[in-house]
Amino acid sequence: MSGERVFASLRSGFRATLGWRPTPNAQRSEYATIIGLALIIGVGAGFGAIAFRWLIEQATLIFAGTLDYSGSTGHPSNHWVPWLGPFFVVLAPAVGGLIYGPLVHRFAREARGHGVPEVMYAIHKRGGRIPAKVALVKGLASAITIGSGGSVGREGPIVQIGAAIGSSLARLARLPESRVRMLVACGAAGGIAATFNAPIAGVFFALELLLGSFAVSSFGAVVLSSVVASVIGRAFLGDDPFLVLPEFSVSNHSEYLLYAALGVLAAGVALAFVKVLYRIEDLSDKIWKGPEWLRPGVGGLLLGIVLLALPQMYGVGYPVLENAVNGKYAIAFLLVLLVGKIFATSLTIGIGGSGGVFAPSLFLGAMLGAAFGQTMNFLFPSLGINPGAYALVAMAAVFSGAARAPITAVIILFELTGEYSIILPLMLAVVVATGAAAAMSKDTIYTKKLLRRGVDINAKNKSPALSNTTVRAVMEPPRRTLSTDLSLDEAAKVLLSTGRRCLPVVTPEGDFVGVVRAGAAVSALAQDDDAPTVTVAQLIEWRTYLSPDATLEETLDPMLEEEAGDGLPVLDAAGTLVGWLQQDAVLRAVTTT
Repeated sequence: MSGERVFASLRSGFRATLGWRPTPNAQRSEYATIIGLALIIGVGAGFGAIAFRWLIEQATLIFAGTLDYSGSTGHPSNHWVPWLGPFFVVLAPAVGGLIYGPLVHRFAREARGHGVPEVMYAIHKRGGRIPAKVALVKGLASAITIGSGGSVGREGPIVQIGAAIGSSLARLARLPESRVRMLVACGAAGGIAATFNAPIAGVFFALELLLGSFAVSSFGAVVLSSVVASVIGRAFLGDDPFLVLPEFSVSNHSEYLLYAALGVLAAGVALAFVKVLYRIEDLSDKIWKGPEWLRPGVGGLLLGIVLLALPQMYGVGYPVLENAVNGKYAIAFLLVLLVGKIFATSLTIGIGGSGGVFAPSLFLGAMLGAAFGQTMNFLFPSLGINPGAYALVAMAAVFSGAARAPITAVIILFELTGEYSIILPLMLAVVVATGAAAAMSKDTIYTKKLLRRGVDINAKNKSPALSNTTVRAVMEPPRRTLSTDLSLDEAAKVLLSTGRRCLPVVTPEGDFVGVVRAGAAVSALAQDDDAPTVTVAQLIEWRTYLSPDATLEETLDPMLEEEAGDGLPVLDAAGTLVGWLQQDAVLRAVTTT
């Protein structure tokens, strides 16, 4: 966390400590601004998603002569160069790379790759600032990448496109950083909602993966943008689910053990995907010595050879995924497709392509789950296993294992398929996959890209003033305490006499047990019928405490929480209250050192 951000956050807390509040008119004005911008961003993200889908379709038609080459029968030739026969797929990614390579290199280098890590970086380390040109460059580059055969998805690009729209409008309105971040999340949620017809998943993708918080202050605006974008998407793209499938069910409770095992396998596939993805990117960096703008064109030839061998890897590959869920492939071929997708997606990203990794994760899950389901059905025919159910569950499990986003994984698969009948095995496999992947690796497919650049979005920037100052040096003497057996009326008098918004509570033996807020006392006195019999023990709220020997840097997170507006208690090793740390004391240490 930068010194400026620390200053801004602590200044806000300092004002709260002094009782400062914005005027009602100012609050209403800011609220109206946020709501208005959330609506506009939802509209922008919705139409951005429509335009992006159209660009992908047109690019695919131009390069492949069909709307989705991966679902074609056989290996049809291209209408532009029919004399090349199936060999045109060797050249298509190279030609596409020669177009989007210079475009990205010249106008917006952050448009290269997945898209989601760049948005996470902007939110956590740049105050939500994303250049407006990123939306246009990302849309064009990703559409050309996918249309020319790049084996990537469209969720990363639409997240970056929507986020750039939100960031641009928020900065145009001169909103503070916290609001800019919120509106960046609004744009991302709207993009996901409109692209996949999944408004709830869009909300949780933005909150769980991008903001990393489910704060109420962000929830309303993000939901509003997601709903507006989804309505626009449905109006133009239709209201059909992503996959139209028969109803699945768990016919035998023993299958839950198989779903748990599938979760473990999904975690392994997810981690293998992440490892291969970045290994190939490293290898590409090591081998390529020419200009960066030419790299996608030359690397596209290698990708074209992969597509010649496995045309099912062309583009996003949704028809192939649907065929796997519906049981149209044998086990051996499913495993070939799984390995092929890992390599094709990794190669597309490694040579400088632009596209997401969400759809490839679903693809890998479908192949894994279908192969697993078919195998288990062969081994245990009496269970009546439906391999399609395992394919659906594994789709969410692999994504969650790669991204560590279990809530988003469960909701997004439910919305994409409309299948509620397998919600229990779905939740079980996702939780197992998330836990297993977290136990084997602390990095996700998104954060690993940033960590490789030396960026840890969860780390705070070092501040000498914070790291070299202890709590003991700036804390104030212990406040007057309240006893647990004190009556409410007596406690209110003590709060009034001290002028404090909260006071610590100790037992008759002197042990700290929490605090009592003035607001809680007022509420009890005004509303409780039995107020005369209420004691302090019934109003206690737990409050995080600090150690006197801890540095201010170590205490920064709890000090910036909303509940710490009136400071936090300081306890020694024996649990005795030895001081009280105010936010303004931390602010003074930051600004005077």
